[in-house]
Amino acid sequence: MITISQLSKKYGGQVVLDLPNLEIPVGQCFGLVGNNGAGKTTLFSLILDLIRPSTGTVSNHGIIVSENEDWKKTTSAFIDESFLIGYLTPEEYFQFVADLRKVSKATLDEWLEQFIGFFNGEILNKKKYLRDFSKGNQKKVGIVAALIGMPQTIILDEPFANLDPTTQIRLKELISSMAQTQKTTFLISSHDLMHVTEVCNRIVLLEKGRLLKDINKTPQTLAELEAYFKG
Repeated sequence: MITISQLSKKYGGQVVLDLPNLEIPVGQCFGLVGNNGAGKTTLFSLILDLIRPSTGTVSNHGIIVSENEDWKKTTSAFIDESFLIGYLTPEEYFQFVADLRKVSKATLDEWLEQFIGFFNGEILNKKKYLRDFSKGNQKKVGIVAALIGMPQTIILDEPFANLDPTTQIRLKELISSMAQTQKTTFLISSHDLMHVTEVCNRIVLLEKGRLLKDINKTPQTLAELEAYFKG
């Protein structure tokens, strides 16, 4: 479980995030939506201890993330291309992550076979550096790398952007399957309301750093969100 308590972030006196309390239970597909500047990436960065809070704490399975790094053993993320290492090939990058997760090469090679369709013949055995791939293919590599070692919690920022429709569908099926069968907790932000309502069973709406709606998904959720953003 991820527990947020009295969490805030300020830059130059301006509050960009203010969340008094929020809990994300194990196995939940948690969706985060909001306009640009809502605080979505700031929240994910705080959860991953990429930035420090101005006040409050984030706890991951009982561990305060800014005080102890043990939570990293069970948590992974892909936020953007800065998480990649541009001068490595996909194979080298997957092995790099696998070494961090203590996954053997043989296990990694066997595990990657399930993503052949997801890669659509565009990733493996191309003898290309990651920096030379398209944004969409870089995202495929980053998302699959985040799954190596089967972490308990996976954070994905705009995972559907730059992906073709076939890959978007496959990714949604993959996320739903892992959440249901392995109780993996997913935190997903997206500007695409349809995708996030399809894959997430709970959706939080942020506006200017504050929580406006906390919705357990129903058949009316997409329409409710669309009505809000239409004004």
